[in-house]
Amino acid sequence: MKLFLAIKTLTVINIILGILLLAILLHELYIYIQGRRSAKVLTEEEFKEGMRKAQVVDIREREDFNAGHILGARNIPYSTLANSYGSFRKDQPIYLYDRKKSLAVRSAIKLKKQGYKDIYILKTGFQEWTGKTKRK
Repeated sequence: MKLFLAIKTLTVINIILGILLLAILLHELYIYIQGRRSAKVLTEEEFKEGMRKAQVVDIREREDFNAGHILGARNIPYSTLANSYGSFRKDQPIYLYDRKKSLAVRSAIKLKKQGYKDIYILKTGFQEWTGKTKRK
């Protein structure tokens, strides 16, 4: 009897864990699809080519930005993005990046919902950037 209850409990736990894993995967898929609809992902070379005529925005927090950022970028942390929509111009492309790419995708989704259309994301993020950088 005890063995039966232990097996039943493990089965319930496995089902719950499976549902949680499925929910996480579906959420990540949703973010991926929304990100693809909101912005175009650029290679480093494409990013470098267009960044002179764009608003280059580092979405990382201030400490990370000060430790090093793409030359010419300005810092608007993801945590303050909702209060900073007025800082963006709608007539110029917006080039976003963060450490890898996840916050940039989420930022692009938010900006798209606010009516911004010309949004681009650095594919590899700052972590793999080989271009010019600046430290504060």
